[in-house]
Amino acid sequence: QVQLVESGGGSVQAGGSLRLSCAASGYSRSDPCLGWFRQAPGKGREGLASFGSDGTIIYADSVKGRFTMSADDAKDTLYLQMNSLQPDDDAIYYCAARGPTSTGLRITPSGCWVNAWGQGTQVTVSP
Repeated sequence: QVQLVESGGGSVQAGGSLRLSCAASGYSRSDPCLGWFRQAPGKGREGLASFGSDGTIIYADSVKGRFTMSADDAKDTLYLQMNSLQPDDDAIYYCAARGPTSTGLRITPSGCWVNAWGQGTQVTVSP
């Protein structure tokens, strides 16, 4: 069973930084797909960054140059360093991974597919 637990959200002023963490377990290690998404009020879920199967990290244009995704060597913990935060970044942030089924798949920026989600962590950016 895939388990994803995010932490590190909070409130910051515009221009500030936050670092999100995600404890990940139970996801497919043979064909891994891990990434970060966010969902703002009234909007769809947006892919922000993800690992491809070759280990490279691909970012959405909306966060390129401001957000950095990383992981520990075992990929048991995922991180998302967010700098230069703006009010448009206000959203619930989710860690995502590929689970064992083929339902509910959503494509990531690197082109792999995820269908397991954490509970999300709120990021609030004030002007």
